[in-house]
Amino acid sequence: MNLATVAFYGLAAGLLAAGLRELLTGFEENRCSMTYMFEYPEYRRVALPRRVARLYPAYGLYLYGEGLYAQETRELKLTGAPVLFLPGNAGSYKQARSLGSVALRKAENMEGGLHFNVFTVDFNEELVALYGGSLLRQTHFLHESIKAILKLYKHLKTPPQSVVLVGHSMGGVVARALFTLPRFNTNLVSLIITQASPHLAPVLALDPYLLDFYSAVKQKWVNQANRLRNVTVLSVGGGYRDYQVRSGLTSLPCPPGDPNKLSLVATAVPRTWVSTDHLSIVWCKELVLATVRAFFDLLDPETRQFTENPEKKLAVLNHHFIRHPVRMLGDAPDTPISILGPPPDVPEAWSEVNTLRLAYSTPKEGQIKYFLFALSSRRKAYSHFYCRSNNLEMSSWVFGCVHRNGSSCVRAVDLSMGTELLPPYKVLVLTLSDLSAVSHLVVSASNLNNKQFTVECEWQRQESQTLSVPVPHVLSVGLTVSDVTVNSSGLLHTIQLQDFHKVYQAFRINVASLCKAHKDRLANVYRMKVPWFREDSLITVSVPSVAEISGMLHTSRPDNSSGVVLQLHTAPNCQYKVSVRTSLPRVLGQILRFCGPMVPVYTAVTLLLACGGQLSSILVSRRAADMSQVVGKGLQPHRVNLPVYVLHMLLLSCGWFKDVWLLLGLPRMDGVPPTFPDSTFHEGVTPLEEWPRLLCPLLYIFGAVVAFWGSTFLRLVTRLMSLVLAPLHRPSVSRDGGTLRPRTQLLLILSLTLVGGTSCGALSIFAAFLLHLYRVLRLQMTERSLSHMLNLAPRRHKEACSGSVDAEANECNGTPLLSECALQEARDDLQLHLSLSALFTLHLMLSAPSLIHWIRNLRYSTQLYPDPCWPHFVPLIVVYLLLINCNNLNLSRSKLLPLTSCLPLPLAVVMVSFSPLHLYRITYFLLAALVPMAVCCLL
Repeated sequence: MNLATVAFYGLAAGLLAAGLRELLTGFEENRCSMTYMFEYPEYRRVALPRRVARLYPAYGLYLYGEGLYAQETRELKLTGAPVLFLPGNAGSYKQARSLGSVALRKAENMEGGLHFNVFTVDFNEELVALYGGSLLRQTHFLHESIKAILKLYKHLKTPPQSVVLVGHSMGGVVARALFTLPRFNTNLVSLIITQASPHLAPVLALDPYLLDFYSAVKQKWVNQANRLRNVTVLSVGGGYRDYQVRSGLTSLPCPPGDPNKLSLVATAVPRTWVSTDHLSIVWCKELVLATVRAFFDLLDPETRQFTENPEKKLAVLNHHFIRHPVRMLGDAPDTPISILGPPPDVPEAWSEVNTLRLAYSTPKEGQIKYFLFALSSRRKAYSHFYCRSNNLEMSSWVFGCVHRNGSSCVRAVDLSMGTELLPPYKVLVLTLSDLSAVSHLVVSASNLNNKQFTVECEWQRQESQTLSVPVPHVLSVGLTVSDVTVNSSGLLHTIQLQDFHKVYQAFRINVASLCKAHKDRLANVYRMKVPWFREDSLITVSVPSVAEISGMLHTSRPDNSSGVVLQLHTAPNCQYKVSVRTSLPRVLGQILRFCGPMVPVYTAVTLLLACGGQLSSILVSRRAADMSQVVGKGLQPHRVNLPVYVLHMLLLSCGWFKDVWLLLGLPRMDGVPPTFPDSTFHEGVTPLEEWPRLLCPLLYIFGAVVAFWGSTFLRLVTRLMSLVLAPLHRPSVSRDGGTLRPRTQLLLILSLTLVGGTSCGALSIFAAFLLHLYRVLRLQMTERSLSHMLNLAPRRHKEACSGSVDAEANECNGTPLLSECALQEARDDLQLHLSLSALFTLHLMLSAPSLIHWIRNLRYSTQLYPDPCWPHFVPLIVVYLLLINCNNLNLSRSKLLPLTSCLPLPLAVVMVSFSPLHLYRITYFLLAALVPMAVCCLL
């Protein structure tokens, strides 16, 4: 093994490991609070019609309950509002316990008997993210479950007409797929909340059924967007802790003017502000509380059911998930004019502020206090008024005075609805140009409940408190730093991060506050605000401190809108130093997060070119090369990526070439899923981005690293397995160990075809793989036996190792001695079959999800339907069994070998062009390369 090759692949493996470490562990600690059950949870199975139970024996519908409520609902006489939870990929129906338990506890404190009935669906924990054959079946069962739930309420005077769906992961995709069913009544579902659901595209497309399902759902919601506008959908992504489903995929494809489709990340949800992993998003207390609060606000007190008013649903979801004004929902007065509570004849209750800033802490004793800020003298010099308070009571606190009586205000306009909630305090920013009818601003600092809090307000000039800093280039790898110093004379500063709008950019943003500690200072809040998607993230720090912010994006900027800004809610009279530095590990992590599905494609390309290298070596020298050598030479970006890039540019720039392409019925070139939100709505076509193609050489290196070290691991495993099996076999010196007779081959082909057709095609592929693995192990044992023999005759002629007869072979008592050629032939065959075994391993891994699904559902059905391996598993097992008898001698004598050795390169180019979004196509291209090779063994 070449030392330089090992060093290169070792360095590349280090880069890949750094990216994987950042992807899997390079995020904040889990700050979610756990939800707990106060009583033992019970899941009562809901009886379904016999027809439904017969069609879907593996599925079930349950009602969640605990304690007294579980006993009261034992007869399924329900009076609450129905909520149905849908688990995701390999998810359990028992995951509904967090939502159900919190809803039960909150219902105990509600007046009027308002409560929910939380149902949950058992999808048998199917791997629907990897095997798409069950998605349509789950959708039909969901439809039947909704009809069965609504029948339970027929005894009520005002029974519910719809069910609210909460879908986790792929459960959210199934919820939206309901509307693709031809007989589905769209009035049965008017609100869907999805958690970490990949709506834009599947994470991995390992079979065509998954992509067909996504295509049908996307086409329905895009083509009938106007008809489905009354269906409110809220999609919540988990943030960077969720490395299974990146938050950009949770964006809902919808028209820009549809307000009823909301997409956001959990870090931007008020009173949540945490990132969740793929499982904790179900039980994260902060997010569950936001969901339950929204549900109770959506209930109609008269009917005790969910409201059907789209405006009411949108207002509630905006209140709890987008912008919380620190007010009770519906507190806004009917008229814009309100009369202030304190009597105007109490002079000590009113204070006019003539300074530029107010900092006031309430005393321990309760009092009435209002501050007046005159607008007349500030309109020209200042553009905004900023105020914050850590009094988080749900009440009005900032007003615009329209009528004064002496030093007090009599009539005022409530301006508090623009308040925004941050973790330590509430903030209100008013634009002075919008307050032409107001003479003074009034800030309430009353603490009638004897609670102490702090109020800080100031006049601001936006231009002087906004700075710009260009971010370092992504290739600077941390060697250059962009920094800026903020001499804080105000409470809010905005730093525009120029040229920061792509997902592959990743920075370490450090903010150091330099000032004296003060016990009455409010905490600082640093917020990274993304204008084009609700993926804001923020941290709260004390003063003085040094804080680090992860400068990464979930989505790219779709147009030339404003860029990312860093908002600093600062302390006065402090100095802040902000530095921005590119982080190489985070850049690699972002590349793997968004382009990870291309790595297995390049792994297959490397192994395919390695197999082609073996064929070329046999053609030239009649010997197979060492596996590590040919795999190491499988990294050929100049021969693979360059033709792909030229083909991509021809399709973009040459109209005639594109017309010919479409005329031939060729598919569109693949790429990674789009990284900007709402991208699939326009004309229903997913556009391709340029930057992933520029990163293809790096992704090729990562794929080659997996192939190189994976093949090394495969050699080690086969060597260890041969040592284990050696005591079970007699020592052999024949290169034909593990081969099959023609009659046995035919019998196995027929048997495996029958087994695959009547049960699972992946099972036949697995059996054929084991037969070939046995052939590799026998060759390994033969090579070890020959290498330990002491009576091997030396080679006299080079031709003796290439298949010709050596007339002068050594003899002992008339018996020919084994020569070194026998050892060399066994080694050549071993290297050839190790290369084939690596390709076969790819086939096995791609078909593994359907095999696992079949095994887990074996008690319900012995046949997998639909089977993604049908019908291509038939030629695949034929090729497997024919190649078992393949050896170096047969290939070197074949007249088709020159042509067969030329096929891997064009197939590799085609694989890179058409497989990143359709990973199952890898099997087809590998099969196209193996079929001629199997023919070479026969002819």
